[in-house]
Amino acid sequence: MSETRSAARRRVLRRRRQRRALVLLTLAAAVTVTLVMVLSRAFAPEDAVADPASDPAASPPAAEASLPAASTPEADQPDQTPPICETDAVVTALDSGSDRDVITAFGGAEPFRAAVAEGEAPCIDLHEAGRLWVVANKRHPLSPIDHWPTPQARPQGLRIVAGGWLLDQTAAALDELSADLGAAGAGKIGVSSGFRPYDNQVETYNRHVDNRGKAAADLRSARPGHSEHQTGLAVDVVACDSGCGDHDGFGGTPQSDWIVENAWRYGFIVRYEEGHTPTTGYSAEPWHLRFIGRELAAAYADGGFHTLEDFFGLEPAPDYG
Repeated sequence: MSETRSAARRRVLRRRRQRRALVLLTLAAAVTVTLVMVLSRAFAPEDAVADPASDPAASPPAAEASLPAASTPEADQPDQTPPICETDAVVTALDSGSDRDVITAFGGAEPFRAAVAEGEAPCIDLHEAGRLWVVANKRHPLSPIDHWPTPQARPQGLRIVAGGWLLDQTAAALDELSADLGAAGAGKIGVSSGFRPYDNQVETYNRHVDNRGKAAADLRSARPGHSEHQTGLAVDVVACDSGCGDHDGFGGTPQSDWIVENAWRYGFIVRYEEGHTPTTGYSAEPWHLRFIGRELAAAYADGGFHTLEDFFGLEPAPDYG
């Protein structure tokens, strides 16, 4: 009996020692694994990316994990559209096309106007003589200042009181305007002044100064190099019924009223309207028509503009500065 109890006690002690050994082995294994993880992270490269499968904390939310890694919002993409002046269409049109080709390359008259007015079209020089969009005013002379427009022609369907030579496309448009004006029952018009070269403008301006004084002359006549008449795109008209009147009698006639409403259809604007002297620098001249082409004239009328300065976003030009 004594030997049996001693054997049982030995078995119990042996089992206890085995359990203690198992616990110690388990603890040692856990310490070893932890130490290995700590050392591996300590000596890992700084740009190493954790494996989401082995580190649950590094795993992205399900919604984010489904997005492509290279996904970039469209708004963050750089704008690849070249400036309008660097597009092939505009470069080609400016190099070898017509003025209408240039306007078309911009996407039409209104996009052309907007680009110029907003300073996004540095390739368009508003003071370049020979262009439909040229602006000659008191702040900006023509470039070149002695420009001579070609080819020229004279209108064929209306009376020529004086002068009459114009840039050929201006003359053709004026013929069409005159014919439709007559067909509408608004009477007839005649040309009292057309193209005036630089030297002729010297004489014209000096004559106004002699007759009116310099300040008054500057309200009615441009100084040499600043006159629209030198471009071949401007024409002064008078009413011709039984006879032809003068400039000062043109405003308020059926011819003038019809032109105010319809000139844009033929590519013309009334350049110096009543009430806009602070912008243009000139007294109202309802007889002074300026050809800018049908496309630009339509945009001018549609936009409710009254001066080329406002149309192209230029500063007012009330004086010669």
